[in-house]
Amino acid sequence: MQRGPADADWMAVAIALSRRGRPVSAPNPNVGCLIVKEGKVVARGWTQPGGRPHAEAMALGVAGDAARGATAYVSLEPCAHASPRGPACSDSLIAAGIARVVIAAQDPDPRTDGNGIARLQAAGIEVVFNMLPAEARAVMAPWWTRHTEGRPFVTLKLATSLDGCIARADGSSRWITGDRARAHGHLERASHQAILVGRGTLAADAPRLDVRLSGLEDRSPKKLLLTTGEAPEGWTAIASPQAIDDVDSVLVEGGAGAASAFLAADRVDRLLLYRAPILIGRGKPALADIGLADLADAHGRWRLSDSRMLGSDRLDVYERAREG
Repeated sequence: MQRGPADADWMAVAIALSRRGRPVSAPNPNVGCLIVKEGKVVARGWTQPGGRPHAEAMALGVAGDAARGATAYVSLEPCAHASPRGPACSDSLIAAGIARVVIAAQDPDPRTDGNGIARLQAAGIEVVFNMLPAEARAVMAPWWTRHTEGRPFVTLKLATSLDGCIARADGSSRWITGDRARAHGHLERASHQAILVGRGTLAADAPRLDVRLSGLEDRSPKKLLLTTGEAPEGWTAIASPQAIDDVDSVLVEGGAGAASAFLAADRVDRLLLYRAPILIGRGKPALADIGLADLADAHGRWRLSDSRMLGSDRLDVYERAREG
């Protein structure tokens, strides 16, 4: 099916909107919707906290009668199943008189998978799909991983010196990175449902693990402690990386033991490497044993997806290269 020259640009905006719903849209996917008519944006929407209203419902509510004859750009296939919480989005788009729907990724949920597209087409709506699917799935990675693999999406954060240390030999680590890098770290906290540290980090630093960015304080994630013992009040004890089963996304923030445990279990999907322009020398290394049997096995596992300067610190973002 022929695609309009501006479709990819509009879809990129819809995908950007979907970021606003992460992670508060859980257990529903964070979806973005843009309604465009005669080259102008009529309405925008993204999945709201708790999963409702859906992105399409939010956008249609703003657009009103202007939705008739317009094009809807949606980062995930519109749902085809009604629930007590609201109607199916495919039905809502039909009822609103949308003339064309452009979809980034097909919904893996069997209740919708292809059915939303078929319903729209049966109503005479032109449907274009697979428009920037990889980009859409990347923004929905926590929900997508939970839905397709039955586990949370895990981000590992490492803040190190140039020589790979996370602290001095005596354990002091405040602060290795500067203000901008730490602010970015708080933004990452706000985009995850849970944050995890090991028992050693809890004892040494007594971290608050909250979000200290103006306007995002209510996004502070659930606190997890990797331990075989008990957790203090306000924390949840996690015995192993495989034991996390009630959240879509986890940020592993410290220390070397916790980081190594998740790497050894191959449970890290995304790596944030913050490096400060300092040398520590005899300090605490960022990692312990991660179970690497042969150096050849270390190659080909990570793909650089972003690199930027945050003040004087460098951030490199790596994605786990998985088969399929």
